[in-house]
Amino acid sequence: MSKFSAVWRVMALSLAALSAALMSPPAAVAAPRSAPPAGFVALADVDPTIVQEMRYTTVHNFTGHRIDGYLRPRCLLTRPAAEALRRAQRVLLRQGYTLKVYDCYRPQRAVNDFVEWAKDLRDVRMKGEFYPRVEKSRLFEDGYIAAKSGHSRGSTLDLTIVRLPALPTRPYVPGEPLVPCFAPKAERFPDNSVDMGTGFDCFDTLSHTLDPRVTGRQRANRLLLKATMERAGFVNLPEEWWHYTLRGEPYPDTYFDFPVR
Repeated sequence: MSKFSAVWRVMALSLAALSAALMSPPAAVAAPRSAPPAGFVALADVDPTIVQEMRYTTVHNFTGHRIDGYLRPRCLLTRPAAEALRRAQRVLLRQGYTLKVYDCYRPQRAVNDFVEWAKDLRDVRMKGEFYPRVEKSRLFEDGYIAAKSGHSRGSTLDLTIVRLPALPTRPYVPGEPLVPCFAPKAERFPDNSVDMGTGFDCFDTLSHTLDPRVTGRQRANRLLLKATMERAGFVNLPEEWWHYTLRGEPYPDTYFDFPVR
């Protein structure tokens, strides 16, 4: 075979391989399904003492509408994440506290819902509470909204700490006056959580776990949550005091899209 024939053959094989790769489905996207895989559990079946206040099944979130994919207010997690969370709960119960989860497994369709909402710059109905100091046009650039979320892998959750006895949080009334999520606790929307300095899903740099402006009891509460979760095997996202992911999660590269039922 001549030198030029060999070169053309290599180029042809390379092009064929590239074409096959482009036509193959992305490995990181799980096939659509209506039920969770065997590795997922309902948190309530592993530890019913953990309070669940699943925000995205309600309109009290940064979009102002119920999020696609949340058919029931239920926390689903991979079994290792749920069992690790149970270990953290046992520690806090001995100190007179309980964990409360706001969000757990999040279907990819819910993430897509966030993305579509962020593209609509006219819809700012919840700006006064959740992102009063951030222009909606910057939500992608500033990292508050992204096309993928670790929640869709099943081992990431958003949570806080509540002092026992855990009194219920009153329902949000659509259209009620909005107060910035970083306002003093007595002024912002009521939450039975201990004071973390901001509310959940507050799009503001004050939500950074170790922001130096958060001091005193607020900082102590954040550090209590962080230390407890880290000892149980979780890692905090520094930009969000409420966001934790299990170390060694079982599906590190797979994003699921089954609905929360």
